[in-house]
Amino acid sequence: MVWSSSLAMGLSHVIMCLCVAGVWCQSTTPSIPSSTLNPAPTAVANANVTVIGQNETSVTLQWMKKPEYTYELQFQNGTSLINTTEKNQELETQTVSFLTPGTEYNFTLFSVRESDRSDGFDFTADTAPKNVAQVNVTGQEETNVTLQWNKVNGNGITYELQFTDGTNNTTVPVSDVDGSVTYTVSPLNAGTHYEFLLFTVFKVVPSTGYNFSAITRPLGVGDVNVTGQDETSITLQWSKVNGTGITYELLGTSENNTIIPASDESGTVTHIVSPLTAGTKYTFTLFSVFEGVRSTVGSKLSAVTAPLNVEAVTVGETHRNKTSVTLEWKRPAKGVSSYVLHFDDVKNKDILNAGETVTHQVSTLESGKRYAFTLFTVFEGIKSSGKSNFTVTKIFCSTLSWEVTSSSIQTVLLSEIVSNGVANNGSQTHVASNINGNLSFTLLYPGAEYTVTLWFEKDSTRLPLCEQVETVVPPALIRPRCDYLSSGYAFSLAWDVPEGIWTSVEVNVTGKSPQRVEGEWVRKVDINGVQPAQTYRVSLASISGRRISKAVSFSCNTDPRGVIAGSVMAVLLLCLLVCLAFFIWRRKPEIFSRPKLLFVESKLTSNKFKAIPTGKFSDHYHTMSADTNRGFSEEYEDFVPVGTEQTQKAAILEENKNKNRFTNVLPYDWCRVKLTILNHNMSSDYINANYMPGYGNGRQYIAAQGPLPTTVDDFWRMIWEQRVKGVVMVTNCTEGGRTKCEQYWPLDYTPCLYGDLLVTVRSEKRETNWTLREFVVKSRDTSEERPVKHFHFTAWPDHGVPEGTEALIQFRGLVRQHIESQENSGPTVVHCSAGVGRTGTIIALDVMLQQLEREKAVGIAAFVHKMRLSRPLMVQTESQYVFLHQCIMDSLEPKEKMIQEALYENSDLIYANATALREFQAANPKA
Repeated sequence: MVWSSSLAMGLSHVIMCLCVAGVWCQSTTPSIPSSTLNPAPTAVANANVTVIGQNETSVTLQWMKKPEYTYELQFQNGTSLINTTEKNQELETQTVSFLTPGTEYNFTLFSVRESDRSDGFDFTADTAPKNVAQVNVTGQEETNVTLQWNKVNGNGITYELQFTDGTNNTTVPVSDVDGSVTYTVSPLNAGTHYEFLLFTVFKVVPSTGYNFSAITRPLGVGDVNVTGQDETSITLQWSKVNGTGITYELLGTSENNTIIPASDESGTVTHIVSPLTAGTKYTFTLFSVFEGVRSTVGSKLSAVTAPLNVEAVTVGETHRNKTSVTLEWKRPAKGVSSYVLHFDDVKNKDILNAGETVTHQVSTLESGKRYAFTLFTVFEGIKSSGKSNFTVTKIFCSTLSWEVTSSSIQTVLLSEIVSNGVANNGSQTHVASNINGNLSFTLLYPGAEYTVTLWFEKDSTRLPLCEQVETVVPPALIRPRCDYLSSGYAFSLAWDVPEGIWTSVEVNVTGKSPQRVEGEWVRKVDINGVQPAQTYRVSLASISGRRISKAVSFSCNTDPRGVIAGSVMAVLLLCLLVCLAFFIWRRKPEIFSRPKLLFVESKLTSNKFKAIPTGKFSDHYHTMSADTNRGFSEEYEDFVPVGTEQTQKAAILEENKNKNRFTNVLPYDWCRVKLTILNHNMSSDYINANYMPGYGNGRQYIAAQGPLPTTVDDFWRMIWEQRVKGVVMVTNCTEGGRTKCEQYWPLDYTPCLYGDLLVTVRSEKRETNWTLREFVVKSRDTSEERPVKHFHFTAWPDHGVPEGTEALIQFRGLVRQHIESQENSGPTVVHCSAGVGRTGTIIALDVMLQQLEREKAVGIAAFVHKMRLSRPLMVQTESQYVFLHQCIMDSLEPKEKMIQEALYENSDLIYANATALREFQAANPKA
């Protein structure tokens, strides 16, 4: 069967060839009519040829086939006879290989049956082009990448780029350029990894694709802040750049190129650059980095490291004094532009760089105070960690309150000064004991001269506090005795040799001038010129150099035996004289009358002016307090006119008016304090002050107004001329926003000159209700120095009374103790603002408590009456008058808390019946 078919086909070819050659062939085979042969094959046009596969070297074709046909495929590079062997398949698939990539092929498909074939079916098919050989990334920015590759040979080649960032796929057509292809892919996301697939396309046929990847640059870092600087490092901080896998690269000096991981999950990155050099300026550039690619622009900044501290700050001994210290230090090797000094509570001080060695003085300091300081070096505004130390200012040794006894020297220092000291007399050295600032040298040799040195000592630091002070401790007390001499017209004083060193003995006998007995071994002296049968007050004190021991006082009696007969005659003579005086008084009584106001006294004829015994005082107090203090009101109203008829000529002179604080508080002429006249100026003797009576002493006090700015010098001149040893101040300088008294003493321990008097504050001790000060007053003319105690009561409201009596009674006790300790001293000055209200109350309280102690009775009304004869308005308000009585009540019953204490806080509500007093006070401003 196969053979028959081949033979038939061969015959047909022979016939076809002959016809073509123009030769007529006479076949020996009998002619077969066409109607008797198979019909011609059907054209493949209805086969619907489809290209189902294309690559670089082949195409795969498919068409519908018929089982009885075979097929012939022709194209420009060859002919292919396709035999269909599987008769049961409807589709014929044929792959044409060994083709050229990226080429269009023209195909003709014939269907063949035996020797016949159909008309050809023409169609075209394209092979896939080649892939690009390599793609280079030639540019990377935050939003694009630039790609470049060599053009693939062939006409009509195009390119298709497919890429993804993991979420989006994008196809971008690409046109070629001669020689090479360059394409910029945008917009993209910064700091992102992209996978690319590049296809070469011929007509519509793509290549298999070239795979590669590229990344965009990350965004740059925003603001970079310097959050810390010290001598060896700088701390930087910035916000993280969005994106996964972002790291950072810090470029600076060659020693500081650093890759920094972004490990901070808080949204910020902190990085410490170290080790660095102190006091140096650095410039940094910070890049964000993604997979080895840096951001386009780096964030630039400059920062400096803190400078080195100075090695030491010294305070030389010659650089310390009472109110300043001078610090000295050497400049560090490099990197210091200036210094900042923080000196305890003194304001920070900027100090310019002044060379290799710097000195700086800190002034206006307090003496004897410990100061801590820290010195910072500064480089371009950055401070170092600081060098700290401390120092102590020196002390005005002469201003310390030295308590010197025959066996000890004591003083009190500021509590913050922990000090020590030694006292040396040439042969012995005594080390001080220090208990809470109380410095004591004990077991000293009486009368010896000691050199005292004080210093501040802590750990291994020892700083002298003050220069050496030379002082002589008082000699020991004398043990005296006295004997009769010369029938009573002399007596003998003798004493045992006191312990220690002494050079003489001072002897004081009542009515005689003091005398000094020289000689260390003299132990006896005779006192002549005395009267028999008399008692003489004698005091003896041993003297060593400038120091005198405490005087020992005692009484010596002269021999009474020679005057007994004379005494009898004297008594008879006295009786005769009394009778004669009575006779004259009966005949001419005017001889014994005193001119009015010559000796200003109260006749005290009323029973209300009699002293009240202590046993009856409580009943008297409650009687006077009854009916809303009616008794006190009536008694106090009687004082209103007392003394007002007396003259005040000096006070109202035109040249003296500006020396008075109030026009209604002027001193009476007869008892005003007169100063010495200066430069023949007659008004220079005036000061607003009066002598005031005390207990058994007509001039125990001076009541004065608080000094004005123009009378401060006069005030100190009065203290000096009157030999005042104590000043009692019962007002504050400012009360209720108004000036009540000018501050007339130095503000600190710096001496101040008032006229010709130099005043120095030696000590000051503040308590809850009062302040005690000690002044030293020195005359510039004579160089004589005198101590003056200052008792300042600070808890007394103006026009009112203290809240209770206890504080004022205790304060009065301090004043009284000082007055009694001073022998041969002048009166005690007492002042408030006007010198009448609070001043009169404290004077009356002192006198009444003395009277209470010695007479067991008090006459408050009588003494207030007596004071008003010496100065107007003494005890100025009714509340102060009642307060005086309350003080006596509390002194009689000191352990009881009386209900009436609270009644004096508001005098206007208590004393409702004092109508006349209020009218008088309304017309006369209060002090």
